[in-house]
Amino acid sequence: MKSRRLALAGLTIALCLGAWSVRSATVAEPAGALPARLDDRQFWNLVDGFSEPNGFFRSDNLVSNEDTFQFVIPELKSIVKPGGVYLGVGPDQNFTYIVALEPRIAFITDIRRGNLEEHLMYKALLELSPTRVEFLSRLFSRKAPEGLGPASTAVELFDAFARVRGSQELYDANLAAIKDLLLKRHRFPLGDEDVAGIGYIYGSFFAAGPYLSYSNSGFGGRGRYPSYQDLQVATDTAGLAHSYTASEANYQALRALEQKNLIVPVVGNFAGPKALRAIGAWLRERQATVTAFYLSNVEQYLFQDRIWIEFARNVGALPLDGTSTFIRSCFNNCASSYPSRSVSLIDSIPELLKDFRDGRINTYWDVLSHSRNPAVIQ
Repeated sequence: MKSRRLALAGLTIALCLGAWSVRSATVAEPAGALPARLDDRQFWNLVDGFSEPNGFFRSDNLVSNEDTFQFVIPELKSIVKPGGVYLGVGPDQNFTYIVALEPRIAFITDIRRGNLEEHLMYKALLELSPTRVEFLSRLFSRKAPEGLGPASTAVELFDAFARVRGSQELYDANLAAIKDLLLKRHRFPLGDEDVAGIGYIYGSFFAAGPYLSYSNSGFGGRGRYPSYQDLQVATDTAGLAHSYTASEANYQALRALEQKNLIVPVVGNFAGPKALRAIGAWLRERQATVTAFYLSNVEQYLFQDRIWIEFARNVGALPLDGTSTFIRSCFNNCASSYPSRSVSLIDSIPELLKDFRDGRINTYWDVLSHSRNPAVIQ
């Protein structure tokens, strides 16, 4: 992929200048404990200062294609301590992990600038919407159905919204409100391409509504992919719902983090010279620990591009402890016993790094074999 080739080509220079580049990305804010909130200037300094150039992926990836990603949440909650730092990749499946794991701050790093634009769209919609009902009304540009309230389940919410048609008038008004919040209230210096990108993403949710999926956002792919609705009404293997729209409490916890500017989207290659190292340096200065790192299946592409080693070195520069945990996704060849094409796995970050240093991690299969599946389907 173009951006990964660029990252690899610039790696030698980056290693020589790495210490300078990380310091220059973090000098804007003083060291100390993790902040209770970031002001708009601090937030944008992190977004812009930590980001790398825009990269490429084969899909817009507006919606996850991992329909069993909640299966690991019960064990994650028993391992990962609240109050740490969450790292992730991709769109809003991160929100469900965030409300389950209760970090102080989250950084979402993705090779595509479109992912940053999508997270800014979500940020605006969450800030504008005091309740789940208002959020879904704005997300889909559909009038809020009657009879829904704080006690409504996700199934009840989506069943009700499925019976309402989208409104061009609401779409136009909501898009204007999104732009107003980001550009005028927060004063984020977004360029015309970012504004257009947010409009494209928001238009995709308007066109497809709750049924937007990975396969109808961008180039798509083979087979059936879960829709946004499918992912929001999904549960773990015991039938417990963890999504950020599953309860009003989950939604309010997520909204509070967005209101405090504590979910920070960053453009970056996991094996690149800047993003992860800048995040790690900023966290170390604040004596903070990465407690969970959601990878999806990014490592598959890093091995294909022969740059996974640089990712491992970047992870080794993060502040970790004995409980720091990877969350991985494996597709197709891991899913033989699942009613799905994807399986979510967890792995100890320190143990993986030790085995990497000892020469035992050399292929993508090695990292999958190093992981474990804590969910058992009866």
